[in-house]
Amino acid sequence: MIQVSDDIVLYPLSVDDIFKIFNTLNDEREYMREWLPFVDTTKEVEDTASFVNHVLVTADKQFTIYFQGQFVGLVGFKDTDSINKKVEIGYWLSQYAQGKGIMLHSVRKLIEYAFTEMDINRIQIKVAINNHKSRRIPEKLGFQSEGIERDGELLVDNVFTDIAIYSLLKKEYGG
Repeated sequence: MIQVSDDIVLYPLSVDDIFKIFNTLNDEREYMREWLPFVDTTKEVEDTASFVNHVLVTADKQFTIYFQGQFVGLVGFKDTDSINKKVEIGYWLSQYAQGKGIMLHSVRKLIEYAFTEMDINRIQIKVAINNHKSRRIPEKLGFQSEGIERDGELLVDNVFTDIAIYSLLKKEYGG
């Protein structure tokens, strides 16, 4: 467990989270699918179970986000490269929990965790260029913009989007 603030707690992902994750994605399907292409292929609880079980056998640490005791999203590491000491942070948040600083504070805490507990040197965040809410996270946290990956992600309805790439190095981290 990682205590982010009085209201925000991150818990390591577990099989006990499958129904909460699926139900949130299912209830907010139309909203979530704009930037999260996996939502369209997450049709059954078993789809979420497959994702959770896959993550649990990788080096990638994922966390559920609880705000005032309620599940509101996921945040965590992906594509962990221990040899080169780099990782990517990915995240999504329920539309009903947005605008409260939950993700900003959660990602800030994971940055600290990556640099101090995981001995990571480089953290990357990739975001669709038109997903302005999501782009504000690395921008507010001092990440450097490295450029654009053209047609870097296939979104719903078979539409490609360019991806903004941000990074933060351990030597740039102020703590």
